[in-house]
Amino acid sequence: MRTPISTVLVSGATGGIGIALVDELLRRERHVVALGRDPDRLADLARTRPGVRTVLADLEHPQALAETLEPLTEEIEELSAFVHCAGLSPVASVADSPVALWNQVLAVNLVAAAELVRLVLPALRTAKGHVVLVNAAPGLHGVPRWSAFTASKAGLSELADALRAEEAEHGVRVTSVHPGGTATETLRRVRADFGRPYDPEACIRLTTLAGAIADVLDLPRDALVTELHLRPGP
Repeated sequence: MRTPISTVLVSGATGGIGIALVDELLRRERHVVALGRDPDRLADLARTRPGVRTVLADLEHPQALAETLEPLTEEIEELSAFVHCAGLSPVASVADSPVALWNQVLAVNLVAAAELVRLVLPALRTAKGHVVLVNAAPGLHGVPRWSAFTASKAGLSELADALRAEEAEHGVRVTSVHPGGTATETLRRVRADFGRPYDPEACIRLTTLAGAIADVLDLPRDALVTELHLRPGP
């Protein structure tokens, strides 16, 4: 018997992975609170997907997230899971990465995740809920011209590990998901910036990744996936 998850908060819900996850959660009869930065895509989610509460959120300014969540008191109280899908991945050398770029990437990829976790932890403790942090590809580190991105994802791994240890006594589960190349427009842009080919048929499908994340949330409470590594199939 799977553990029921009444409401799931999804950040980055207007990106490729986020939208696919919203659809998969709805298919599994979950209520979704969708945080995103694209107002047009949020409007489309609200119009076409009953059961979704959409919220315009600027993760580049984590200090404003408490105010952003204020109108969601009822939804947050019912929260049983939080999935952080938001992320920026600019390709730039250290020499070409000013402070503004570092601040932007770290804010969205890491600090906003930590702040959202902090804000929803009381509800997750009550529900013995789940935090899922979508990270980088398995084993990714030290990539030239990608230092801000890889540093933020290394920090996200540390956040997950510390949170898992801290919240075990409250019954909160924490999972890091490490997907390899996934068929997104972001990956298309990143590979173009690196001068590498992009073939969506050789990538993980968005529906496959979304299903894997939802399966992690559905896992019975006698087990915990601490890290999930996915690579494109042969």
